[in-house]
This record gives sequence, C-alpha cells and structure tokens, in this order.
Amino acid sequence: MNRRDRLIARVRQGYRLAFGTKGPEPRRFFAAPGRVNLIGEHVDYNDGYVLPCAINRETLVAAGSGPEVGGRGYVEAVAIDAGQAREKIALYAPIQRTEDSWRNLIRGAVAFLESRGYGVLPTRLAIAGDVPMGAGLSSSASFTVAVTLALAQLSRIPLAADELAMVAKEAENAFLGTACGIMDPMACAASSMGSALLLDCRSLQHMPIPVSKKLSLIIIDSGIRRELANSAFNTRRRESEAAARHFGVKALRDLTMDALEAGSSDVDPVLASRARHVVSEIARVEPTAVALSQGDAAALSRLMRASHVSLRDDYEVTVPEVDRLTDTVWAALGDGDDALGGVRMTGAGFGGSVVAVVRKSAVERVFDAVQKTYNSTAQIRASADVYTMAGGAREVTPA
Repeated sequence: MNRRDRLIARVRQGYRLAFGTKGPEPRRFFAAPGRVNLIGEHVDYNDGYVLPCAINRETLVAAGSGPEVGGRGYVEAVAIDAGQAREKIALYAPIQRTEDSWRNLIRGAVAFLESRGYGVLPTRLAIAGDVPMGAGLSSSASFTVAVTLALAQLSRIPLAADELAMVAKEAENAFLGTACGIMDPMACAASSMGSALLLDCRSLQHMPIPVSKKLSLIIIDSGIRRELANSAFNTRRRESEAAARHFGVKALRDLTMDALEAGSSDVDPVLASRARHVVSEIARVEPTAVALSQGDAAALSRLMRASHVSLRDDYEVTVPEVDRLTDTVWAALGDGDDALGGVRMTGAGFGGSVVAVVRKSAVERVFDAVQKTYNSTAQIRASADVYTMAGGAREVTPA
C-alpha cells in the first residue's frame, strides 16, 4: 500500500466512524498537495513573480452528501489528524470565526463560496494529510484548497484553479488571520507534475517550468515550528505596503532598483531594507526558472544563496538555527562554477524548512552533512528527504 492508498484508507475509515458504518460510503475523494517555494519569497503579497512547486505530500478529503434536517442543511466535517475532532456548520445562518484553526479554514471556505453567490449543499467531509505542519510547506493552504475543492464538486460549483485558490486565500486571510498572498493556494491548485509554477501574483497568469531530470529536490525540516499568524509575517506585509506608499508605487513589484537607491536617503532604513529584498528577489525569479530547466547547478547555487542572504539581512525572517542549517548544506554543495546545487530557507521564515535543488549525485552528500551536524547531541533535529514535484488539486480514484 503506497502513501496515497494509506491516506485514502484513513479518510474512508474516519468517514465511517464519524457518520455511521450503516450510512452511505463517501462518494468521492479529493487531494491537494503541499508546496515548497523555490525562489520568490515574501513576494506574492507584493504583486511579484514567484516560483513554487507542489510536492508529493497532500491533504486528502473523503466527501459525501449530508442530510437535511427539517429543511436545514449542514456541512459536517471530521479532522482525523486532530483526534477525530468534529465540526458542524449551519448553511442557513451567518458563519462566524471560532478558535480552532482547522475549523476556521472550513468555515472560511464555505463562507467565501457562498459570498460569490454559490449555493453550498449539505456535505460530509473526512480530512487527513501528511504535509508536515509548521514546516513552511503550506499545510494550511493544502487543507483549505482540498476542502474547497470537495465542497465545490459536491455542490456542482465549477471553479477554475485561480478561483479555487482565491477562495482558499480569502478563507485563510479572514478566518485564520494570516495576511498571506496568493502563491500558496495557487501552487496547491495549479501545479503540474514534474514542474515548477512560474506565477505572476498580480494577474494570476502562470505557466509550468519543467525541471531538468538532472536535479533532485531536497527539503530539510529544521524541526523549529512557528505560528504564522502570530509571527512577524503580518508585520512584514505592513512594512512592504508602507515602503510602496513612500515610493509612490502600487506595490513593490513596480519599484526598480534604481528608483529604490535614488529614494532611499529619506526613507526609514528598515523600510528600505524590506523594499531592497523584494525588488532583488523578483529579479532572481526568471534566471532561477532558466537554471532549473537547464539543470544549471552553479547558477542555482548563486541565486539561492543570494536569496537566503537577502531574507536574512534585509527582510530579517530567518532564525540562527536555520541560517546554520543552510550554511551546513551550502558548504557540502560547494560554490562557484563547481557548485552541486543551491540551498536557502523556504516559506515565511521564523523556523520551518530549508530547500535544496541539487544534482542527483549530490543527494547523499547533503544527507551526510545534515546527519553529521544534526545528530542526537544537537539542539535541534533536522531531517532531510527527497521530494518529487507533484500536480495540483484534483479528484482521485481509490485503487
């Protein structure tokens, strides 16, 4: 039984336990992957270009029609990974936030589908996943996209990938309190197998970037967890917006490096640093896409190193433990024309994961470096694994 089959078995059993073994079986199954961002960090809410990819870890939902009681319908859900915790949302009353994150994401999905004029039908959901939580791999976007897709499909609501992603984003913004951008749900909704997703976060135009088969994707979980909504993430967004106002542009995507340097003398140095990261990071996206498609490990080394340094010094979203982990992998890969690949922090920061894109021959070198540096005597336990680039959200058929 493979990873997907195990998840299907879990949600099917969870559905039966929650809604009765004598009742109808779940009718359909839906999956949405997690994602890792390869370059373009903290750029999506600045309307820039980003380059994430979906990964072969996902949230899976078993879905079936729910009953109407006295002419009133409900969305009922069970979160298998939260100890079979239950949720029940009335479809005939205003939907309010609650305290639990996973409940809020479901409530937000229902609320924003209905705010678009769609009628959500009574639905039963059982949800489980294997995207590591708090590791910077978009477990919340994966969850929300999968739930939104299931609700839409069971209610016969036609949603294109960009609208699916937008509903998930709005749910997370309004019901979870995280000022995230569109990148995470778009990566979860619209990615293609074996490719990164080049996304314009203003227009939502996107295209797959096939990644050279010479390269392997490694994600290293630092073991350091953070609550995104309670971190400095929202502060960074406010600082970016303040910098854009100072320079008279709609978003930092519209600021050039020349204009930034010319106008930096009369701006708060912190805002100038935030703007410098965003402008320079956007400029790294296109050459990274080219390097990925060509398997250019040396170019990836330069670009990903520059991204990490910018995130560390200008945007200040790394932590010392993640910096040391990144330096450990970078030393193992080498630099210059002989570099075997690139490495940097990924996600919102303040903990989470490190991503490396390396020549296949360098995978064991990375594993050895992480194992030797982060063993049982280390303060943190970092773990590395090879991931594959997956496709976006979709209905799945049990084997």
